[in-house]
Amino acid sequence: MDTAAKMVTLQMPAIPEPARVTIDPKSTALVVLDYVEDICSRQPNCKNKMVPAMTPFMERVRKAGLTVAYGTRAQNQTMWLKEVAPAANDIRVNNTAQDRFYNTDLDKELKAKGIKTLIIVGWKISGSVTYTSVGAMARDYTVVIPVDTTAAATDYETTIGFYNVLNSGNANLKNEPLKSKSVTLSRTDMITFQ
Repeated sequence: MDTAAKMVTLQMPAIPEPARVTIDPKSTALVVLDYVEDICSRQPNCKNKMVPAMTPFMERVRKAGLTVAYGTRAQNQTMWLKEVAPAANDIRVNNTAQDRFYNTDLDKELKAKGIKTLIIVGWKISGSVTYTSVGAMARDYTVVIPVDTTAAATDYETTIGFYNVLNSGNANLKNEPLKSKSVTLSRTDMITFQ
């Protein structure tokens, strides 16, 4: 059997169910990536799946008092969707790299606030969310990615993205809740602030 035929018959491992997590709002930041008009207006998964999950979650995040950071690769950095738009004191990073830590002061700003855990949301799981989570783990953060706040253009690409983040850095293929310096997949209704 040649390599191409083998690849067609292989199946990816199943992605584990999202995990319940309880998070300390004082040492946790929400990192919002690419919830901008330039991107979401062209991506049905962003408009139809991500935004409806993010809107009530953002209200809970604000009420709990988490630090919030924003980053986008979009040309128009000011067109954040109104449902999740930055507030005056939120951190903003501007760069064209998919890893929002690359060549920015994001790590310095987060550590100055005592942040140890990041909740990363945004477009897209197989792009900026993956690369920013790897950048976070390399800087000793524990990462939570709510599966209902990120996606990609296709279900296949979304599944690959989820598998990739669980297999990156300090791998967490069993999706152990809040495994140190790893990614945990959760869901907005499974995240508690305490």
